[in-house]
Amino acid sequence: MIEQEGHVLVIFPHPDDEAFGVSGTITSYIKAGTPVTYACLTLGEMGRNLGMPPFATRESLPEIRRKELLKAAEAMGLEDLRMMGLRDKTLEFEDDDKMKQLVSDLIEELNPSLIISFFPGYAVHPDHEATARAVVAALKEIDPPRRPKLHAVAFANNTEEDLGEPDVVHDIRHVQTEKLNTMRAHISQTARMLEMLDEGIKNNDPEAMKWVTNERFYTYNFDELV
Repeated sequence: MIEQEGHVLVIFPHPDDEAFGVSGTITSYIKAGTPVTYACLTLGEMGRNLGMPPFATRESLPEIRRKELLKAAEAMGLEDLRMMGLRDKTLEFEDDDKMKQLVSDLIEELNPSLIISFFPGYAVHPDHEATARAVVAALKEIDPPRRPKLHAVAFANNTEEDLGEPDVVHDIRHVQTEKLNTMRAHISQTARMLEMLDEGIKNNDPEAMKWVTNERFYTYNFDELV
């Protein structure tokens, strides 16, 4: 059973970041009556895929991904979607204070009890890492009694070796359809993976089933340095 929260704030850099790791969790919170806000920092306009077969160009991809993100939000039942307007593959070069302030402003407005984002050092992509740093930096400035919890996604190869087993595991089998539909919404980026995933689910393959049975998070220790 998912814990009751006052408001959940999800912060990721790219459209589809939410789909793979947390869309079942987002849907579960929404179905439980919890307000959820998703702040997507970019439109993923530098995404490597242009469809399969290609149906986008580098010029048309930003608008296509914006529409896919809206469709993904609809699949999750999400009403509060924020497109923050930063540029894909440049977040590592943004001013750290500017990034931290963006997160702080969202926290001040929404007063979330839980934030979902990436775990710094274990998020692989430079945009993921820049987002994680900003989230942790903003949260560090909040007094511990008032600080929202942080449930962080980590998927670097050394994650379990360094961090151990995930601290939070959500059973999302009851929202499997919504998760798959969220992933399908991002079709320009997910077509090939979805073909393999659908085949794996049909054959009850454990590697495929793990995508639609649970979602895993680590809690961040704010006594550690970023």
